[in-house]
Formats: sequence, C-alpha cells, structure tokens
Amino acid sequence: MKPTTRSRRTTAASLIGTAALVLSGCGTANEGSGAAGDLVALGFVNGANTHFHQCLLKSVEQTAEAEKATLYSANSKQDAGTELSNIEDMIARNVDALIVQTVNVDALEGDIAKAKSAGIPIFLTSVATSDMSDVLGVAKVDLKKVGELDAGWIEKDAAGKNVKVGIVAGAPGAASDLLVGGFKGALPANAEVVANQPGMFNPAKAQDVAENMIQAQPGLDYAFVANEEMAFAVRKAFDAAGAKDVKIVTVNGTEDGIAAVKSGQLSATVANSAMTIGQTAVKNTIGLLDQDQGVDKIANIPLVLVTKDNVSDAPQYCPK
Repeated sequence: MKPTTRSRRTTAASLIGTAALVLSGCGTANEGSGAAGDLVALGFVNGANTHFHQCLLKSVEQTAEAEKATLYSANSKQDAGTELSNIEDMIARNVDALIVQTVNVDALEGDIAKAKSAGIPIFLTSVATSDMSDVLGVAKVDLKKVGELDAGWIEKDAAGKNVKVGIVAGAPGAASDLLVGGFKGALPANAEVVANQPGMFNPAKAQDVAENMIQAQPGLDYAFVANEEMAFAVRKAFDAAGAKDVKIVTVNGTEDGIAAVKSGQLSATVANSAMTIGQTAVKNTIGLLDQDQGVDKIANIPLVLVTKDNVSDAPQYCPK
C-alpha cells in the first residue's frame, strides 16, 4: 500500500481535463478547486441505487468538493463482478485511493488484492473485513448491533409474551446477513422467527414476500425489515391483508422513515446516517493518506434506535 505523494497528486491533477467517466456502473467526475500540486483523486465505487446509496453518493460528492478533491464514481448495481470491473477502471485512472461500498464482503478479497497490486489503498464504508491489514480504513456501521437494537425493542414491547416474528431480509451478502444475524441472535426466547425471506432491497419484491408471509402466518406479531424502503412496501401488504396490528421494525433513519415512526406506521428504526458515513469516508481517507495521526483507521458511525419517544434525536440522514 503506497502513501500519497505530491507526484501522485500531480498525476491526479492531469486527469481533471476528463469531464466525465463512463464506468461499468455509470460514473462521474467532480473537479476539486485547490492548487494542482495539492489535489487528491478519489474513486468511489457504490454498491447499488437504493435511497441509502443515493444519499451516500451525494454526501461523498459534497464532502469531496469541500475538501478540494477530485472524485470519480461508479455504481456496481449489487453485482460483485461489476464491482471488480469498476475497481479496475478506477485503478486505470490512477486514483490516490478507492472508497468502496461493497455489494458483498466475500467479493472484497479480490477487490483489495487487485487494488493492492496496483498500489492503491481501499477505504471501506459500512462494513469492515475480518483482516484490516490491507485496508486503509473504514467508516463502519455495526450492522450486527443495528439488528440487536431492533430485537431489543421487540423484547421490551413483547414483555415476555410468546410472539411470532417474520424477517424480510435484503439481498444475500454483506449488509443483510449481518443485520439479520444480529437481529436473530438478540431475540428473546419468547420470540419465534416463523418466516425469513429475502426482499432483495427491492420494495416490489418485499411486498410480494410480505403478502405470502402474512398468508402463511396470519398470527404474525412483528416483522423485521432490512431497510425502510422495503418496510413501507411490507406495511402496505400487511395493511391490505387486514394485518394492521403487525409491528414493523427496520433500519436507516431516513426522513420518511422517521416520519413513519412518528405516525405509528413503523414502530422503530435504527438511524445510521448516510450523510455521516460519506463525510467520514472522504475526510478519513484524505487524512489517512496524509498519515494524519489524529485519524482513526476504524471510525464507528453512531447508531440511534428511534421510536415515538425520541424522534427528535434522529440524525440528519441525507444531505440537502
């Protein structure tokens, strides 16, 4: 892993004449406005196009501009092969570092090896690898803890009664597996998981899953849904089936999600600000490249369990 030098930044400056990139996932370039010798070129490889990913991109873009860094971005569209291709394209651009919101932790081994061989460090968002020795740093969301917080709300609400719980997971892989694992592991003995199906982080798919789930489990008491976009679709399906009493706990803390908790449409959500993740990723990547001793390699993103009682405590989720 090579450190950033003034010569590499000068190389990055020569790339600014490129107005836009067209990478495997469709990319853009934002120009920094600092002196040519001080420019840092960053590549951002996003994992999908959900509301979270859109807010994350916006935060990364805005922070890169504020830090006078050149930014190139691409979207892997939940495909590990596309992610690797995007990383290869970023390497060809000779960026100083790569920020990666991976589609699958298992895919990172090849991604990191490819970047390492090119001497370009990788900074991760949301999830960390088990071995961080070849990674520059991470803006980490403790997804296992997110699931645990939602399970803790159900434990408190159920108050010892035997209850049935359904799970609408995301897409198999990094984020969803950690969320669901944390949730299931923290449920009390009186809460039985009677259904667990992937919604693929797709509201239409999640609605289909919820319709089938409530037909098979008409006595369902709670549902854990792996993001708020799917949670709204699950709520719609349950309400249409006459299951308005099923309580839904979920993840993200978007503006719409917080409003739904306030109204009672959703019972709880765990806020983990996409804006904070993006800001932390860009600032810490630049700090670690500059070997700033005040920047931690692992930065944990704050989590807030949001219920009707504390909606005012939710952090801003998406940049304006």
